[in-house]
Amino acid sequence: MYKQISANKRRSWLLIILFVILLAALGYIFSTLTYFGPAGVVIALIVAGAMTFTSFYYSDKIVLKISGARPVDKQEYPHLYNSVEGLAIAAGLPTPKMYVINDSAPNAFATGRDPEHAAMAITTGLLEKLDRLELEGVVAHEMSHIKNYDIRLSSITVVLVGAIALLSDWLLRSFFWGGTRDRDNNNGGFGIFIMIVGIILAILAPIIAQLIRLAVSRQREYLADANGALLTRYPPGLAGALKKLAADTEPLEVANKATAHMYIVNPLKEHANRLNNLFDTHPPIADRIARLKAMGAGAKKSKSGS
Repeated sequence: MYKQISANKRRSWLLIILFVILLAALGYIFSTLTYFGPAGVVIALIVAGAMTFTSFYYSDKIVLKISGARPVDKQEYPHLYNSVEGLAIAAGLPTPKMYVINDSAPNAFATGRDPEHAAMAITTGLLEKLDRLELEGVVAHEMSHIKNYDIRLSSITVVLVGAIALLSDWLLRSFFWGGTRDRDNNNGGFGIFIMIVGIILAILAPIIAQLIRLAVSRQREYLADANGALLTRYPPGLAGALKKLAADTEPLEVANKATAHMYIVNPLKEHANRLNNLFDTHPPIADRIARLKAMGAGAKKSKSGS
């Protein structure tokens, strides 16, 4: 379990570093070719950050409203509350606010900018179709998202994607409208080389940035699986839940492309293939189950060895 967690954290940070490198490369090209200079990079980051600010502070309320989630108390779903409270204590977190979505499709998500402002939403289908251990596995997965500040990390990646998209757009517009510096006064052939690289980077950078953001999201799902299994000390619980969710063909009626990335599995039930997996925010469920089974086998070996 600990090896999986460490590996997922390393991959997540490696992807963030790639993000920063891409932004730095595009920023250098932008500063070199346009009259904005380094100030343009700062402006792009400020604009992208401002666009994300509202989402960061109010996205939890917006998502819960869009999803048709309603608050529930302990009297209505005592077994759910017991699981959430117990796992919150185990994770060292405040108990998140609990919501239920009246939908027979099994799914769940967590939201909130930090553990003190966290909420968890569970569909009635999930409560009806999973047993206690499987439900605990799902709750532990969502609790791990809260503990790992994944909503905050997602907001940071959105800012980076937004800044890269703005710089790319401004750079392309500069080429078309003559807003670039004179190439003849910029080291001759090297200036032309920079301009060619700039055009290629301006076209490809937004696509690369989006792919990196999706890869970060997939790694955080793997990390939440591993952390969730560590919380419950029972990887088969989450593995069994994911197997049931994968087998359930019923789409979640309240889900849409804007909120689909938040759920434990993709609620839109789109056709799975290699190309879709590349542009998906979730790893393939079969891979997630295989990793959880490997974690469970490793835990059994360590117990027998001790």
